[in-house]
Amino acid sequence: MSRKVGRVRGSQSVAYEPSGVTITIYERQTMVAGRRVTYRVAGEGEPVVLVHGLAGSLRWWETTVPALAARYSVYLVDLPGFGSMRRFPGGFVLNEAAGWLRAWIEAVGLRSVNLVGHSMGAYICLHVAATDPSLVRRLVLVDPAGVPSGRSIVGHIWPLAQECLFSSTSFLPLLLRDALRAGPRTLWRAANDLLAQDVRRDLHRVSTPTLLVWGEKDALVPPSLGLVLREEIAGSRLTIIKGSRHVPMIDRPQALNSAILLFLDAERAGVSHATLQR
Repeated sequence: MSRKVGRVRGSQSVAYEPSGVTITIYERQTMVAGRRVTYRVAGEGEPVVLVHGLAGSLRWWETTVPALAARYSVYLVDLPGFGSMRRFPGGFVLNEAAGWLRAWIEAVGLRSVNLVGHSMGAYICLHVAATDPSLVRRLVLVDPAGVPSGRSIVGHIWPLAQECLFSSTSFLPLLLRDALRAGPRTLWRAANDLLAQDVRRDLHRVSTPTLLVWGEKDALVPPSLGLVLREEIAGSRLTIIKGSRHVPMIDRPQALNSAILLFLDAERAGVSHATLQR
C-alpha cells in the first residue's frame, strides 16, 4: 500500500527533565487534509505513537515519553478538538477519529507504528488496528473504553468523581486545564458517542500483537472488562497495575512504562505472547 507523505516542518523544543531524565522533544508540523497539525517527537528507533483519551492531551504522556524515548522514536499528537487542536473545524467526531489518526500517520511518513492508546484513545487505536492491520506493528491499550458497562452518562458521574477525588494533586490542574480547553460541548458529545459504541464487534479482527493494561482500581472502566478483551483478542496479554486508577501514566508511571517496554522489547525480539504470559 502506497502512503502519501505530507510536508513536515521541524524545530527543536526545550528539553525537560521528568523523573530526572533529560530528553529533547522536537516540535514539528505537517498537513492533514489541508490543515496544519503540530505534533512532537522524541528519541530514535521504531516509531511509537501515544494517543490520549477523552478530556486529555499529549501532555498526559509526559511521564511516559522519557522511558520510551530511550529506545524508540516517540510521537505525540493531540486529537481534533483537544489540546492544541481544540479549534479544529467541526470539532471532535468519534467515528472519524481513527481515519484522521491514520491520515496523520501517513502524513508524517510512517509506514508502520506501535500504537499506545489510553481510554478513548485506546478505542481509536483498536479501531485502526482492526481496519488497517498492516499499519500497526504492536498495540497497547491502556484502560480502553468502548465496552458497554450498562451505565448511562449520568451513571458515570460518581465513578468520575472517585477518579478525581483520589487523583494526585498534580494531575487535577492538568485535567481541569485540558477539559476547559476542549470545552463542555466537545466533552459531552464525545462521551455520549463513546458510550454508544461496542468495541467487541471489532475484537476478532485484531491480529496485531496486543497488550492490555488496566489500573486495578479503575472506577470508570472496570478491570473485569479486561478479561472480556483478553478472551476476544487472539493472543493478547492482560497486565493489571496494582494501586492504579484510570490513568496509570499519572498514578503508577514507572509500572506502566515497565509494562509497555517489556511488551515492545519482547515482541521486537520475537518472544511469543505465550512466553510472556508464563
